[in-house]
Amino acid sequence: MQDEERALFSAGTQGDSALPMKSRGVGMHLGQSWLCCSLSSPVPGPGPHHEDPEHCDYVLVANTAARRKPGLARKQQQFLKELRMKGFRVKEVEDGKKVFFGIWAEKSVSEQYCMLLETQEATPITTRIRIFNFILNSELGFTDTFQDLVKCGVFETSFPLHQEEKKKFLKKEWACWTQLCAKKQPIDSIRDYFGEKVALYFAWLGWYTCMLIPAAGAGLLIFLSGFFHFNASQISKEICSAHDIFMCPRGDHSHKFQRLSDTCTFAKLTHLFDNEGTVAFAIFMALWATVFLEFWKRKRAQVVQHWDLYGWDEEEEEMALALINSPHYQLKQQQHSYLRSTAILLLSLLMICLMIGMAHLLVVYRVLAAAAFGSLDLPFLQVTTAVVVTGALVHYMMILIMTKLNKYVALKLCDLEQPRTFSERESKFTIKFFTLQFFAHFSSLIYIAFILGRINGHPGKSVRLAGQWKLEECHLSGCMMDLFVQMAVIMGLKQTLSNCVEYLSPWLTLKWRSMQARWDRPADPELQVWRQNYRLNSVYTFSLFDEFMEMMIQYGFTTIFVAAFPLAPLLAFFSNLVETRLDAIKMLRLQRCLVPRKAKDIGTWLQVLEIIGVLAVIANGMVIAFTSDFIPRVVYKYHYGPCRRGTLPGLDCLTGYINHSLSVFHTKDLPISIKGTENENVTECSPTPRYRDYRNSHNYNFSKQFWVLLAIRLAFLILFEHVALCIKLIAAWFVPDVPQSVKNKVLEQKYERLRKMMRPGLQRPPGSPLPPSCSLRSTAV
Repeated sequence: MQDEERALFSAGTQGDSALPMKSRGVGMHLGQSWLCCSLSSPVPGPGPHHEDPEHCDYVLVANTAARRKPGLARKQQQFLKELRMKGFRVKEVEDGKKVFFGIWAEKSVSEQYCMLLETQEATPITTRIRIFNFILNSELGFTDTFQDLVKCGVFETSFPLHQEEKKKFLKKEWACWTQLCAKKQPIDSIRDYFGEKVALYFAWLGWYTCMLIPAAGAGLLIFLSGFFHFNASQISKEICSAHDIFMCPRGDHSHKFQRLSDTCTFAKLTHLFDNEGTVAFAIFMALWATVFLEFWKRKRAQVVQHWDLYGWDEEEEEMALALINSPHYQLKQQQHSYLRSTAILLLSLLMICLMIGMAHLLVVYRVLAAAAFGSLDLPFLQVTTAVVVTGALVHYMMILIMTKLNKYVALKLCDLEQPRTFSERESKFTIKFFTLQFFAHFSSLIYIAFILGRINGHPGKSVRLAGQWKLEECHLSGCMMDLFVQMAVIMGLKQTLSNCVEYLSPWLTLKWRSMQARWDRPADPELQVWRQNYRLNSVYTFSLFDEFMEMMIQYGFTTIFVAAFPLAPLLAFFSNLVETRLDAIKMLRLQRCLVPRKAKDIGTWLQVLEIIGVLAVIANGMVIAFTSDFIPRVVYKYHYGPCRRGTLPGLDCLTGYINHSLSVFHTKDLPISIKGTENENVTECSPTPRYRDYRNSHNYNFSKQFWVLLAIRLAFLILFEHVALCIKLIAAWFVPDVPQSVKNKVLEQKYERLRKMMRPGLQRPPGSPLPPSCSLRSTAV
């Protein structure tokens, strides 16, 4: 799979072509605040680094067996000859079964890069690495890329070397667990080492973590308010005291009527996150998502302007790199094919249907699991809990499997589209992969929130799967409990188990490789450094992409269904504290050095964040309207309850709500298969068993209250979404994307550049006439 990814993203003349330029006058290191949202004070970086012109920047590795094959040996020598002709020097060292080729560029290569882009590089070593990486993944004189040679067995791998001096500073100040709760990150030093793209990822991650603090505080407040009123809820009191109300059997695994009071504990737990503050919290999170994005845009503008990349043009740089690689480079024109676009659209829809089908398989599992657990004669509540928890675990395993399939399909679709440049390929791949991942992660949540328990029919006439198994119903305390458990399990596993695997897998791999090479140390210190870098874990184009995708999915869980899981921001905050240091340690200590890439923003991921923000408004509005009991409670309180004509002293306005919200079912209408002696006492103790729905007692059709509630739910959904979206638009307008200080700085730079371009000999003295070509000409009409 990794070879496939590498080949698809390295095809053509693009490669990892977004190369960073260093700013003019880099001397201050910005500190990305973790717990403070403003820019931190300058962070001291390592001292000046005097680069050795003979110091190796990049290493190629081959097997000595390739030299014994004439065809492979000839291709290898031809490839190295092409590199030397392009201004690169090669140092060859044979080490047992491996041959290392140290590569570094002549000074003229980086000078040509600076001349084409009219910039001055502060640290040319990163420039040389990125130029060489571009050339390495481009077609040379004999039309073979490096990846083609790897497939043929000419070479094994390639990687840039870690910069030991800068690495020591970052290890101490950034990539260590002792800095877990540090207030700032040395963003400038990260940029000098890994390039702007990685630096912007950590800057965004730090800002996201910082902004999670108010969201986590609000969610915790909602949860604690429900906890403080744990025993004061009128609904919980009525459920806990309803010993004489029996509920109809919910599944085929139990034919016994259940007392409503048996769900007392679940009713109290549901009140922790489904209470009067849920609506306010959902609106707050919609506003929070907008404020987070708008302030991130401002911060990005400040950081990018500090790096002197505000006016950077990605297409111009890619063309400059192509010209450095080949002076005869011909510009590749933009292309569009309606036939390819139609095929890509149909294939994408097919994959989305597959994701939805996987959600249906989860439904089938839960139905069969309920029947299987019920056959073990377990108590009803244990059966329900086992079905929900194991269903969440199965969903998590499905996510792991579908992630690999989605990545492969998105790569193939991206290859079919034939984008012009690497950056365009990456952008298109981002959209496709995220779309598939969104349905893989959230399809089951959508089913639980809006479909579960709504297509089941009613007691005596239940909808059955294949005519045999009864469809699963919501918990007696409501579907919010099922949605809460599903989100808690999936998000908890992704933030704990996935992080452990993400760290332990490369750590154990590196330990194993180091143990194998412990007793074989070469005398050449430079070769020792090459071998140390070679033993590190490989990195690919997806090394940073996967980190972004992980954070986007987490952001979706934090915002889209946050009304059902108000603790999601708090869980995400603590997870991100670990994630930032884990990613830093992994990139600096456990993996080979990433090729520094240039960027002035986080790219297509910003559009993904904006889409998630809109989806969050829609989803939370639907959760409150259709999944939560908020609307039925409000309607009963002001239309059906004892307070409809005014509040009464000493009487809770929700008194009698439970009796009002339960429909009546007659035991005489039960199917013969579940009639028996175990239900005879029910008829005597409770002649009218109940179930959660709004239906008439004589024909079991939907009652008038159902249609009134449906109309109010739809009206609330429309009102909620319009109010939330208006708040988002006002917040986006109120907070400018770019600070005025940045705009003024850019204007000053343009003004100074124009003044310098005016030569003294060309300046017109005051009062002198304009040249004929510039004079105004009158036109007679």
